[in-house]
Amino acid sequence: MATKIYTKTGDDGTTGLFGGDRVPKDHLRIEAYGTVDELNSLIGVAITQSMPERLKSSLLDISALLFTAGADLATPLNPPPTYPIPRIEALHTAFLERLIDEYDKELEPLKTFILPTGSPAAAYLHLARTVCRRAERLVTALAREEAIGEEMTKFLNRLSDYLFTAARMANALQGVSDVAWKNPALG
Repeated sequence: MATKIYTKTGDDGTTGLFGGDRVPKDHLRIEAYGTVDELNSLIGVAITQSMPERLKSSLLDISALLFTAGADLATPLNPPPTYPIPRIEALHTAFLERLIDEYDKELEPLKTFILPTGSPAAAYLHLARTVCRRAERLVTALAREEAIGEEMTKFLNRLSDYLFTAARMANALQGVSDVAWKNPALG
């Protein structure tokens, strides 16, 4: 007999963390890794757009890293888990930095703020960036209350930078100009 997708264990408004503890479904830890999951789904939507293959490949790698981030956030450090859990590490942040630097070498330097638009792929990457910033805010709040992996906040901060740069790169590779912000009050 196949395992059912529903367990009914969450019907009381709680959910299980890796390690067995149960917490309310609106617990800050659940909000944090739930937002990382939302971000990952949004990256999946971005990939379905007319995404240049070069970006698509990196985004698939990042999607896999976001599963690692979710597992990391779903597993409290204390008490330590009895089985190995993948964690976000400095090498993951360095991976994002290498991609940002690679793209920056090809992009025109920014001289003004830009609007979160352009090609559909770029617009979805800009939206993913904002969800990433929300995840970062939630993880920062969680880190004030509980011990979390020391690299998680850095990783999310760099990921939002990557998503901004990737949105610009998506526009550039598709021949779409970034749209400069102009203050409407200044005419």
